[in-house]
Amino acid sequence: MVVPELRAWRAARPHVVRVARSLGPQLVRAAEAVKPPLVRAAEAVKPPLARATGVVKPLVKRPSTVQFTTGAATLGLVVAATVVTAAGPWDSTGQRTAERDWAASRERAGGADHGSVSGSSGKEPAPAPSAVSVLAGLGGSVGSVPSPTEKALSGVLGPLLDDPALGTDRAGVVVDMATGKRLYGKGADDPLTPASTTKIATAVAALTAAGPDHRIATRAVLEPGTEEVVLVGGGDPTLTAREDADGNASLRDLADDTARALKSREAGKTDKAGKGGKSEKGGRTAEVTLSYDTSLYAGSAVHPIGADNTNLAPVTALMADEGRLDDSAGGPADRSDDPAADAADTFADLLHERGIKTTAPGTSKASARAKTLATVKSPPLSALVERMLTSSDNDIAEALARQTALAAGEPASFEGGGAATHEQLKKLGLPLKGAKFADGSGLDRADKLTADLLTALLAEAADPDRPELRPVLTGLPVAGFTGTLSKRYAGQPGTGLVRAKTGTLTGVHTLAGTVVDTDGRLLAFAFLTESDPPTDATTTQRGLDALASTLATCGCN
Repeated sequence: MVVPELRAWRAARPHVVRVARSLGPQLVRAAEAVKPPLVRAAEAVKPPLARATGVVKPLVKRPSTVQFTTGAATLGLVVAATVVTAAGPWDSTGQRTAERDWAASRERAGGADHGSVSGSSGKEPAPAPSAVSVLAGLGGSVGSVPSPTEKALSGVLGPLLDDPALGTDRAGVVVDMATGKRLYGKGADDPLTPASTTKIATAVAALTAAGPDHRIATRAVLEPGTEEVVLVGGGDPTLTAREDADGNASLRDLADDTARALKSREAGKTDKAGKGGKSEKGGRTAEVTLSYDTSLYAGSAVHPIGADNTNLAPVTALMADEGRLDDSAGGPADRSDDPAADAADTFADLLHERGIKTTAPGTSKASARAKTLATVKSPPLSALVERMLTSSDNDIAEALARQTALAAGEPASFEGGGAATHEQLKKLGLPLKGAKFADGSGLDRADKLTADLLTALLAEAADPDRPELRPVLTGLPVAGFTGTLSKRYAGQPGTGLVRAKTGTLTGVHTLAGTVVDTDGRLLAFAFLTESDPPTDATTTQRGLDALASTLATCGCN
């Protein structure tokens, strides 16, 4: 069988060759890791399919980042799997840089533009990728690309899910993304503890309520008739005090602009005193009373699982670098007991360095009449969602739940975030029976979701009529290469083919995501396990990985 060289691949080839040469040993390792499934995928590749006509509309109307998800369906997987190992802007495995450069190499670009992100190749604009070579599972006629049968899937997945090593409670669902039809279900409606797959629901709710372009502002304001400057937290979990902001909102930039505004104000006072005269402060350096405002959030800042948590800082409207007490940018780390106070102290130090004297910061609440001196904004919500899902960032998850609450008019608390998330998903018509949202991150065991709801969330994110939800799919880690799946799937055929969100608590293991089978059919899946006493974590995770790998390599039609 001869696979025709796609036009878009010809355009991209020079870029890919250049990247491949630079990767060297990484390219060899990646090729070896995906070689077995690639051979099977190559044998199954069909000629390009005509777009669907008639009553069934294609899953994607225009190219979008979701197309990158389906790279397993064609020989373009080699490129997707190897390029994704390049250095990246916000996760060490390079997912976003690889996808942005892949998009820039195409003849067409589509999807949502996520803005400039440090660490990308500099190509502008940098929209979400559009890859013609992976359209077989998305743009072809539903009738011409065979769907797995329920009987065949049950035959291969049933024994794997029934393995006692997975624990006492198990559930699994597989859905055809083109039709929304459930192809496999076991315990589909059983509410189980979802762990971090809760973040999929958090992402869908936040993008629906606040929108993918929403940015979270941190402000410095001046109270009228006073010398009080208030640092007002807007809930940005990515605000940073580091010299290299890496595309995030910078506390240093805020200090620069605040100091500039205060010095301009002092200069104005001197001008009013007359040429050559002195201001009412005698021409001295500006001195201000510095306060900070965290009143945007309500309720307790401490997660229900308790304080002194290396997985999550106290949830406050003002923090810098997620309250981390080391130089880490992700993963567990010791956290500040009072991230807001620490951020304000850092801001005071930065103002001092810029010639502004301040008092020791104290708590306050900015009035409605306060004048804004300076503002910095987070990356768009679409980028925050991707980062949250790829790295399973709990601080971002809790912040997004509160942004959902604020957009919905609910209190920005754990309870308000849960209520707002439930309401947003209800508006989308999703199956919420038994669902409970106790937090946004999935750290709380009181969270309950069903496998049916998780696959419905993924299918909703792929709906061509809801492009604002596409980051839910593009943020999913790639098996064996990125995020929380970077160290899993060793030696398994799902490497580079499965894209999924992980979930892990003691005795709880979950996996939910997307995969394209060997016939080019895009499938959504969710597998949840829960056990008391706990199962062996490594064994259970391998079992879940095997379930997803089976979907990737089984035509099952």
